[in-house]
Amino acid sequence: MQLPDEYWVEAELAECRERGGHCYLELIEKEEAANTPVAKASAKCWRQTWQIVLPYFERATGQTIHAGMKVLLKVYAQFHEAYGFSWIVSDIDPTYTLGDMARKRQEIIRKLKEAGIFDLQRELCIPLFAQRIAVISAEGAAGYGDFCRQLEDNEYGFRFEVTLFPAIMQGEQVETSVVTALNAIYPHVHDFDVVVIIRGGGATSDLSGFDTLALAENVSQFPIPIITGIGHDRDESILDMVANTRVKTPTAAAALLIDNLRQVLERINNAQQRITLAIHQKISNQKSRLTNLQTLIPALVERKLSNAKHRVELLENRLPAATERIMTNQKHKLSQIELMLQSYDPQLLLKRGYSITLLNGRAVRDPEELKAGDKIETRVEKGTIQSVVIIEK
Repeated sequence: MQLPDEYWVEAELAECRERGGHCYLELIEKEEAANTPVAKASAKCWRQTWQIVLPYFERATGQTIHAGMKVLLKVYAQFHEAYGFSWIVSDIDPTYTLGDMARKRQEIIRKLKEAGIFDLQRELCIPLFAQRIAVISAEGAAGYGDFCRQLEDNEYGFRFEVTLFPAIMQGEQVETSVVTALNAIYPHVHDFDVVVIIRGGGATSDLSGFDTLALAENVSQFPIPIITGIGHDRDESILDMVANTRVKTPTAAAALLIDNLRQVLERINNAQQRITLAIHQKISNQKSRLTNLQTLIPALVERKLSNAKHRVELLENRLPAATERIMTNQKHKLSQIELMLQSYDPQLLLKRGYSITLLNGRAVRDPEELKAGDKIETRVEKGTIQSVVIIEK
């Protein structure tokens, strides 16, 4: 039995599975406060309808339908004697899901900003010589192969060390798998310059795993720069928002790393050119100084010689007068000394009535110097008296 009326129903998907081209859904409604189911119903979307609504939904939302997603379904009721009552889906409104997805994304962004970690990755700088690359990608994925080839075949001959940390890059296990890979890198973080998270070859509609709070928290607080290239054209995922640098594809991530080294090489070459020019300029300046000195030295020597000759001439002119002045001073000093010596002449003392007693040619100053029998000589003005010392007891 089929009821004719159709209804728009808001629900969260507890289960979504395909079988035989048909889709079987389990719908639930939860209490907002307790987050526990309060109502439950089954729904089916037949193959002819599912083949139409699914591609449209994926193009509009950028995601495939999965458990945990909130949807707005257009349904009608159907009762089957053998299988019981169920809702039959005739349409799905992607704008409702987009609104719910946007609300969830904004809530995650709000929490990251309130925690002060939303912009942490952008405070890091990709190292100048970023050559040791930790890659998180699906092993054997086309995107990972493209990334490695792009690095290896770069036109500058740069060499990169790439280490793969395998992860599931689509489906419900993305969050857990990527976080596990980050945890594996963390103990060896000093062995790498950057982390690159790339995805290629998967469905562009299966990107919900990159819009989770747990993954964003891990990426935003990682200690080295993270580059994302998960290959999609829609709005940025939250992973892209919190990463250090976001590019579109794995090959674009490789091009970014190559260009980073190219810029470093360019800076080194420019610095080398500036140093070479500075050295050449310095040498040129020194040569100019030497040339100027070679020109100035003869004139300086000539001027020095001329000054010296002039001083010699001045000294020659002053020398006779100076010599005569010195001789006059010295003659005056000699006259004074002569007068002084004359005042000390013993003969003058003898003429005044004094006498001098000598013992062995030396003047006797103290009678104690004499002993009995000593022959002494006494000089007076008119002559000399010889005596023998007699000591009375």
